[in-house]
Amino acid sequence: MIARKTHKWLGLFIGLQVVIWSLSGLYMTVVHIDTIHGDHLVRAGRQHSVTASSLADPVVLAAANDAQSIRLGWLEGKPIYIARGESGEIALDARNGARIPPPDEAAIRKLATSNYTGRDPIASADLITDIPGEIRGRTPPLWRVEFNHWNKPTFYLSPVSGELLSRRHELWRIFDFLWMLHIMDYDERENVNNTLLRIFTWGAVLMALSGAWLLLYAFPKKKKKAAPR
Repeated sequence: MIARKTHKWLGLFIGLQVVIWSLSGLYMTVVHIDTIHGDHLVRAGRQHSVTASSLADPVVLAAANDAQSIRLGWLEGKPIYIARGESGEIALDARNGARIPPPDEAAIRKLATSNYTGRDPIASADLITDIPGEIRGRTPPLWRVEFNHWNKPTFYLSPVSGELLSRRHELWRIFDFLWMLHIMDYDERENVNNTLLRIFTWGAVLMALSGAWLLLYAFPKKKKKAAPR
């Protein structure tokens, strides 16, 4: 029977991916998305305020430093300007325009600890130039700070201003791996409309339809009673 053969071969070809879809989807529903994002790892930022009259003119500072853009930030409660030019970013004191030297390892450790909600000690703090896949798209260098916890909370901080740029942890890494398997994008892990996923999706649909077809033949057919003579 065509339906039986179709269902059998589709089951062999598509079945494993269907199981992967089910298990990865289960993980995504069981673990809350806020937990995956690592919101619980980061202390809520303090509200800062400053009067405009106390700040140096950002347009003047941008022109003086050949910056294409400039924005206001905060470093240990003090206002700073982060100016971006062709050569990268620099930090400036927002009150007088003086250039702020990049934070050293001790300052980065202090900033990471102040942002972290836990009490775990820092396991490592490294200035990295090779960007790992878990923060693909970021521009090196970055400070990578990992805390000594089973979940391996990891903060990535700016080498210019010390601001927290991203956070990762083991539950996120599991999610990222399962997401890759779920959408079948094994390179960038972002394309939810790739050809491989389309093929397997339509294969799963055909498997379901052929199974439904077989189900119709699984029920015994009623025999017609012979008419009385």
